Amino acid sequence: MRHYRHLIFLIATLFFIGWSSIGAKAQTESRQIQGFVVDTAGTRLKGVTIRLTSTEDTVTVVTSNAGYYRVKDIEGTDIRISYSMLGYQIVNRTLSPQNLSSFIVMPNVMLKPQSSLIEGVYIVKTVPVVYAGDTIQYNMDAFTFRANSLLEEALKQLPGIQVSRDGTVYAQGKPISSVRVDGRKFFGGDVLTATRNLPADFIKSIQILNHRDDHAIDRGFTAEDPEKILNIVLKDDRKRISFGQLTGGVGTRERYIGSAGFNRFDDGQEFSLVGSINNTNTSLFSFGSPTGMGEREKSLFDVNDFVDPTDGLNNIKSLGFSFSDNLAEHTQLNASYSFTRKKNVTEGNSILSSDYVGNRIRNKEDYVINNNDNFHRLTAELKHRFKNHDILEVKPVFSYNEVSVWNKRDRLTKSNQITNDGKYQDSSSHKNPNLDLDILYAKAFKKPGRKLLGSVSFNFNSQRKLEDVWDYYVSVDSTPVDPIRSRFEQRYFIQQRNGTDGASVSLSFVEPFSEYSTLEFLYNYEITDMTTQRIVEDKLKFTEPDNFFYVDSLGVNYNYRFRNSRMGLNYQYTPNKTFKANIGFAVQPVRLTSFLPREDMQYTYENVNLVPTAGFKWRLNDEADWSVDYVGKNNQPNLLHIIPIRDNSNSQNIIIGNPELKAEFSNRISTTLRKFVTSRGQYFETNFAYNYVVNKIVSDKKAFFGSTIQETTFKNTDGYYDIKWYYLFNTPLFNENVQLDISGNVDYYNNLSYINDQRNTTRQFIYSQSTQLRYTWSDYFESMFNANYLLNSASYTWPVSTNITGHSLLASAATKSYLGEYVTLGAEMSQRFNSGYASSFMNINPTIINAYLEFSFLHNKRALLRFQGFDLLDQNKNMGTYSEYIGNDIYEARNNRLGRYFMVTLNMRLQKYPKKK
Repeated sequence: MRHYRHLIFLIATLFFIGWSSIGAKAQTESRQIQGFVVDTAGTRLKGVTIRLTSTEDTVTVVTSNAGYYRVKDIEGTDIRISYSMLGYQIVNRTLSPQNLSSFIVMPNVMLKPQSSLIEGVYIVKTVPVVYAGDTIQYNMDAFTFRANSLLEEALKQLPGIQVSRDGTVYAQGKPISSVRVDGRKFFGGDVLTATRNLPADFIKSIQILNHRDDHAIDRGFTAEDPEKILNIVLKDDRKRISFGQLTGGVGTRERYIGSAGFNRFDDGQEFSLVGSINNTNTSLFSFGSPTGMGEREKSLFDVNDFVDPTDGLNNIKSLGFSFSDNLAEHTQLNASYSFTRKKNVTEGNSILSSDYVGNRIRNKEDYVINNNDNFHRLTAELKHRFKNHDILEVKPVFSYNEVSVWNKRDRLTKSNQITNDGKYQDSSSHKNPNLDLDILYAKAFKKPGRKLLGSVSFNFNSQRKLEDVWDYYVSVDSTPVDPIRSRFEQRYFIQQRNGTDGASVSLSFVEPFSEYSTLEFLYNYEITDMTTQRIVEDKLKFTEPDNFFYVDSLGVNYNYRFRNSRMGLNYQYTPNKTFKANIGFAVQPVRLTSFLPREDMQYTYENVNLVPTAGFKWRLNDEADWSVDYVGKNNQPNLLHIIPIRDNSNSQNIIIGNPELKAEFSNRISTTLRKFVTSRGQYFETNFAYNYVVNKIVSDKKAFFGSTIQETTFKNTDGYYDIKWYYLFNTPLFNENVQLDISGNVDYYNNLSYINDQRNTTRQFIYSQSTQLRYTWSDYFESMFNANYLLNSASYTWPVSTNITGHSLLASAATKSYLGEYVTLGAEMSQRFNSGYASSFMNINPTIINAYLEFSFLHNKRALLRFQGFDLLDQNKNMGTYSEYIGNDIYEARNNRLGRYFMVTLNMRLQKYPKKK
């Protein structure tokens, strides 16, 4: 209840601030001027720049799609207005003092074509960034890019956008999850493929969208945050073109890279074919996810750390194609296929400390992991609009993943009395086919505002795992006067099949019942079936020659079903274009059942959740909006949590599932304020979110007395919550050549666990602050300076109050100089300072220096020869550090990474334009 009081106080404060700002603004007398701009034929002109000056103000705006403009809050006299647009004569207007009033409607302004430049005419530069609701648009003509730059290089120069070394793109502090070209998915929406293949000079504008789905407006209930989508709008003369690239390179330490790509755009028809091979940790495909395959989640904090962020040494081969076309006038098809083969070898060491009353179990490991991963992904998307304007969408996605892993560990485990020294080996193979199918139908009506939307989704997932585990150690018990030595060995061969099949159906009907109000009726039904079969063979025991000894207590045949239906109403009130509010209520029955055929045991859990939803979005003015939302959501337990077996394949860490677990229910409230100042090129955004979870699934861990063995199961509990706040601000300094980006976030987690039947609270506080300054001087020089600070503090209450605080400070700089038309010289350096971590290998201070020299040649600089030195001080190999604090556990690890190497590469860019008729 105390947390809810804090939330009520926060919302009341935000309301007071908003109303106070409006009240203060109303007390200032000002003028509003509006009108239309047309050409000689009377057609309204879009994109006309209007510059207004007075004795006290200077304001610049741009006409809308309808040729409309409005300038608000103008003070002073001697008002002069100029209307300009490339290809048209400039028009000037002056308002006499006697004609001034609080509201002025200008007569239509007509611009006449101008076929030649008139000496002395001042043309206003294209507005660089345009803010429109949930979309931020960057007009590329307003920025200066080096000739033949790829999109990835161009994105680094746009305000509010940052690109990490592995290609992850961040916009306004959040990662881009998908890419479209002219509204269509490019290469299945893959981010890396687009940014590392599309030339920047093909692009008219870049749009950053806060996107849920194509029919988000029809969905009143949504528990998901919008994702960031990058939409690329091509120039009109680049919509019919063929282009591609060839790259090859060799380096020291047997480094190599090769890639080829071909792309064809033909007025809506698109075809792309790309492939690569390398051992420099360069990934071509991200499969729609900025984190790639199997890597840890990356944060904005690491964007300007010039390390290679990939653990281990990798050999990557990839191939893929994408196709998009209009099969008929109202039918569109997108399809893509990609294949990646990744071989990874990771060497590292880790320390895991677990504290108990009067005892600490410390596990130190040195390991080598070999991972061979083959991943296929085939996607398609069919959209059809019927003559009555109904819409049908079908989206199948099929993937097949085959992985083999060999894991070898030297392990030393100690408690206060016992020391175990031994080895652990685990070899396994996984086969995982997966099919997702989404079908959506949107019914159109003649009555404005009436909508009917139905969707069906299916998911079929199967996994087969074969695992061979060998666990061996020598144990020394120092409790008696004469220490006792013993030997432990086990070897299991495990066969496991898991299946997860799911289906969901949703129906939404929206009916307007007044000029400003609509009512939505929503129904959703979801069912998930999980099955698992596990057979364990003890390879150290034999009944008879050529027979197997199965351990019945470790095998299982288990079935699980989760049902979830939701019925609700949502009322939406939209009195005008600046304010929208909704309030809704839903009833959500939940049923979990599981069955063990062998034991003839069934577990059942039923509950009914009452789910209120509420929110509003208020556009305070043309450049600012404020929103508040509340959503509730069910989270079902996964198979690891519920499968009722005693998995002791790792003898030191035994895991037991709990089939009686309940589903979690999260309550999340968030508020976002955004402000964009077009005339100054400034953007500000801040968000505060509070999340409280009922029936949180937490670990329940116990230590066996007189041993180093720990056993973990799971249970439900209440009391978990997290609070998150972030802000970001970007602005030009002095002029547009100097760009400042500032961002920061604060995360607080009140996490729970149970240790030896005692409730433990782990409180984690994470604070980060980032500042970046970018400077561009004409076409000759670019530089970037960055500073990041990260504080990670964790405390837990059991067995004794303990606090661990880690600090990281990162300072980096990069510069690029153009020595004439054909030579480019670049260098980058980052210095990190770490302190406060438990392990010495975490408190390292690496310095990373990279440098390169480029030569352009051939016609139109189509060829690029590059000499590159990566990690000149050979310190990147020490950077694969990772820490985690959960319950009474402190886990810290370091993995090997790619070290210093030198490389020479040659890149050839190919372009072919259609012949002019």
